[in-house]
Amino acid sequence: MPAALHPYLNFDGNAREAFEFYGEALGATPQFATFGEFQAVPEGDPAADKIMHGSLEVTDLIRLYASDVVEGMGEYTRGTNVTLSLMGDDEAVLRSAYEKLSVGGEITMPLEKQMWGDVYGAFTDRFGIVWQVNISGAEG
Repeated sequence: MPAALHPYLNFDGNAREAFEFYGEALGATPQFATFGEFQAVPEGDPAADKIMHGSLEVTDLIRLYASDVVEGMGEYTRGTNVTLSLMGDDEAVLRSAYEKLSVGGEITMPLEKQMWGDVYGAFTDRFGIVWQVNISGAEG
């Protein structure tokens, strides 16, 4: 997959419940990874059981992603909790999109290698839209 655009939904601690509901309604099985599984929070942190990344693949063309908003990720605001996520393995296309779309905006995470093995970055564009870029298999 060279690149695809998917909605990334943020939740106030109930991503698992929401995606189980969406999965039942749409006939798909959600997949989850917690902050604790990725050791993204200290041991014993209440956020350890919260969803760091959830996915729901309904069809090849309908995919939803989710995360719980935990301390350090900013403030959760109901109604503004959708992020656009560019994902794929075409490193040149995705790096270019990151660089061009972030002009005049605010980079919140530089595009670099992450603990899950992909290159990832995030920014808010000059219009206030939050974007994520994830490059599968890139060297960083």
